[in-house]
Amino acid sequence: MSGLLDKAKEYVTEKVTEMKKPEASVENVDLKDVSRECITYDAKVAVKNPYGTSIPICEISYSLKSADREIASGTVPDPGSLKGNDTTILDVGLKVPHSVLFSLAKDIGADWDIDYELGITLTIDLPVFGNFTLPISSKGEIKLPTFSDLWSK
Repeated sequence: MSGLLDKAKEYVTEKVTEMKKPEASVENVDLKDVSRECITYDAKVAVKNPYGTSIPICEISYSLKSADREIASGTVPDPGSLKGNDTTILDVGLKVPHSVLFSLAKDIGADWDIDYELGITLTIDLPVFGNFTLPISSKGEIKLPTFSDLWSK
């Protein structure tokens, strides 16, 4: 009897590992808004849903690092859902306080950008399996706003 249970567990494990899972990537990180409190960047995240039905997204959390220190973090509660058999583009707003930018003066230097490492965790609700966490990471450079950007707002 235990041999039959072991075979059943092995079969289910094999099917779960072969199951298609959503895939995601960071497409772009760009300046969105400049306010008195912070600079907001917009991360465009493309998520491919391999299932024929839409999947609800429970939460999106993010961590933005530069020079090996966290400069912004937060969550996007109730961000919507992923379209079935399609790629959904999610907008994740990253709010960076002005005070942090002053402490990154060495990194900003002459090229007027921030070298960053972005970590995003997408928590989705898969039927039968429950919450599924999809980690996404990206590295690159974010351009800082110029004085003309500040005056045009």
